[in-house]
Amino acid sequence: MLYHNLEFGFFYLSIFFLYWYATQRHLRWQNLLILASSYFFYGWWDWRFLGLIIFSSLVDYLAGRQIAAATAPRTRKGWLLLSLVVNLGLLGVFKYYGFFVDSFIDLFRALGYEMSDRTLQIILPVGISFYTFQTLSYSIDIYRGRLQPARDIVAFLAFVSFFPQLIAGPIERASNLLPQFYKARRFDLEEAKDGLRQVLWGLFKKVVVADNLGAQVDLIVNHHESWWGSVLVLGVVFFAFQLYGDFSGYSDIAIGTARILGFRLMRNFNYPYFARDIMDFWRRWHISLTTWFRDYVFLSLSGGKAETSKWRLIRNYILTFTISGLWHGASWNFVAWGFLHGLYHIPYVLFPNLRSRIQDTRPPFTLRGTFKATWQIGLTAFLNLFALVFFMTQDLKHAMSYYAGMLSTSLLWTFGRFSTSLVWLVVFVAVEWGQMYRKKVYPLQIGDWPVVLRWGVYYGLLLVFLYFNYDRRAFIYFQF
Repeated sequence: MLYHNLEFGFFYLSIFFLYWYATQRHLRWQNLLILASSYFFYGWWDWRFLGLIIFSSLVDYLAGRQIAAATAPRTRKGWLLLSLVVNLGLLGVFKYYGFFVDSFIDLFRALGYEMSDRTLQIILPVGISFYTFQTLSYSIDIYRGRLQPARDIVAFLAFVSFFPQLIAGPIERASNLLPQFYKARRFDLEEAKDGLRQVLWGLFKKVVVADNLGAQVDLIVNHHESWWGSVLVLGVVFFAFQLYGDFSGYSDIAIGTARILGFRLMRNFNYPYFARDIMDFWRRWHISLTTWFRDYVFLSLSGGKAETSKWRLIRNYILTFTISGLWHGASWNFVAWGFLHGLYHIPYVLFPNLRSRIQDTRPPFTLRGTFKATWQIGLTAFLNLFALVFFMTQDLKHAMSYYAGMLSTSLLWTFGRFSTSLVWLVVFVAVEWGQMYRKKVYPLQIGDWPVVLRWGVYYGLLLVFLYFNYDRRAFIYFQF
């Protein structure tokens, strides 16, 4: 049930009317409806995995209550360990079993030992990487004394399985989302309008930007030996915006649909491709995951304290980003991508004053300031694009071949048939720049525009959406 398909539209409209007209005055019934709808939504993908999310949720609900009730440190650690083992165990079996077994087989073969390559073909449950991290943070926060355990099991189960963000985030913290299930929710027309605008902009990014570019990316990446170096470079640029349009589009749809139901999810993207450096980029890209790794991996490696040793700080950056790469996918390509981003942080550790020279994100209206902003954004984009080759290719051999093709003597050939996609991309970047410059937290905030102009934008987006809605691709991050 993809968000840009009619099935989801009918599903959501049914929930909307039941939620606001049949259960509005009854919080308990609202939460039960959300829970039932979320399980139906998840079961639509594959009903066999419903048991996993229910089991994981119940374990963390029990562990959270026991951690809070226990007084002995050993008992509290034991319940936390149970939560960690169950969640990471499920993730390890379903997502990483084949990867590690195949890697060991390849290693032994390289050492001269012949081994069978028959492994279990395990299906990856959709959304498991997201909801396991969401429940893990709940248990850890209770253990650290930052959160009280859920007092209502229905609210907790709905928090874990909340369908707008279940499949690909944002990875919500219990401190933000769970209390919203305890409060009475009343329909807010202005909030619903803003949510609907955000959904519309998310659909535009997904269907018009991401899926349109995705067709070009497939053509280039799958036949990279046949293209000139300039086209291969363009393929990475297209993939960067395909990935952004796809994932941030999903986040906008998730946040918008949740707002219509009276919930506020955390912001997940903040115009990352206008970042001035890599550290700034990771403060803007997939914010819910980046902050998760910061709070539960990076700071844990430092014992929860500010790290004073530069070499240990470098180690922590490399380990955190390498693990983050592995979270994205069970492949050495993702490990290499994460490791490379860890290396990108080394200059900021060795030269602490490097970031202090960076000006405000808004471009200053001076020649020197504009030039400085342009090359900083350009350098950051180059580093991201260089690493993305690992993200977009099938394996390390494919990545190395793609790198070699980009550096071929045909680098300066023209782009030819891709000019239409380039035009759409330039328009999209210009709109994003305008929204960032206006400092809008939510996209498409045009409620104060004249009626004719405002509805012209709405109809224009809908027409473009209908025109391009022929290649309905699944969201990229669904595979993670």
